Amino acid sequence: MLFLTLIVCFLLSILLTPLIKKLAFFIGATDRPSQRKVHQTIMPRLGGLAIFISFMAGMILLRPEFQSSVAILLGCLIIVITGICDDLFELSAKVKLLGQLAAAITVIFLGDLQVVFINLPFGGQLQFGLLSIPLTILWIVGITNAINLIDGLDGLAAGVSSIALISISGMAMLQGNVYVVAVGLVVLASTLGFLFYNFHPASIFMGDTGALFLGFIISVLSLLGFKNVTFISFVIPIMILGVPIFDTFFAILRRIIHKKPLSAPDKSHLHHCMLRMGFTHRQTVLLIYAMSAFFGLVAVIYSQARLGGALLLISIVVVLIEIIAEKIGLVSRDYRPLLNIMQTFRTSSAKDRS
Repeated sequence: MLFLTLIVCFLLSILLTPLIKKLAFFIGATDRPSQRKVHQTIMPRLGGLAIFISFMAGMILLRPEFQSSVAILLGCLIIVITGICDDLFELSAKVKLLGQLAAAITVIFLGDLQVVFINLPFGGQLQFGLLSIPLTILWIVGITNAINLIDGLDGLAAGVSSIALISISGMAMLQGNVYVVAVGLVVLASTLGFLFYNFHPASIFMGDTGALFLGFIISVLSLLGFKNVTFISFVIPIMILGVPIFDTFFAILRRIIHKKPLSAPDKSHLHHCMLRMGFTHRQTVLLIYAMSAFFGLVAVIYSQARLGGALLLISIVVVLIEIIAEKIGLVSRDYRPLLNIMQTFRTSSAKDRS
């Protein structure tokens, strides 16, 4: 039944996307070229609606009997309505945040979805208590916006989300979490159908309708798959979503350093920096796909490692991320603390040898 459902979702997404494209032009849900946009022509941006409708069709076919299903679907509906309104009217950051908070609160209180505690590596538990709900909201809203922020090139958000969904579903399969596997694969099939039209050169954008929906459902699935577990397992979804998370982290750091509002748009995200380095549109997208796949692979290796190995792996990945960020100027061209330390060490070593 699941395999048949996935085929239906994939084909439905392929069939719906051209119709959504016509609808987007008809109602004015289009994205015009601007100084901070990469595309040069007017583009329809309601494509995420095709992903959402296909996903809903898959959920109806599967009819999963879980308490959290209704809350998740309701949360998805709230986030998609927020996205549609933004694609049509370009909502302010505050209004979009309200929609995201409403969706997050819906799954938390109606679906009883929250991280209550984690088991510490050296014994005992870390109970979050009153912080449980705020931390869960922060995760959902944070990941939702992280996917939205990375949606800057043809096929980028859809591809990165697909790789994350494969990783989450694969990890859930290893843990025997049938629900997360089923829902994750339904979203994946729906997204891949849309990616057929969205990969460079794209004929339609997913818009906030798609980016917010994918970010929201990925954040929820990661919580369903890894909540109330060990500290080691708690890091797995962070690893899987490494690309959008570290791009968002450095975007926040960049705006703090340059004293700009956190919601201020710019052209210094990961994909912008890679384009400035001389990579083509397609090469940039494929390289970021490779980064996402790398993080997914690291998450799998990490999940099988012992405590010492896991901590060493985290340290290596963090250092690698910092080096990449400094190399490509993700914060600024002058932000090179680690590279400067490495250069000082190499210089002093050279002097000692001479």
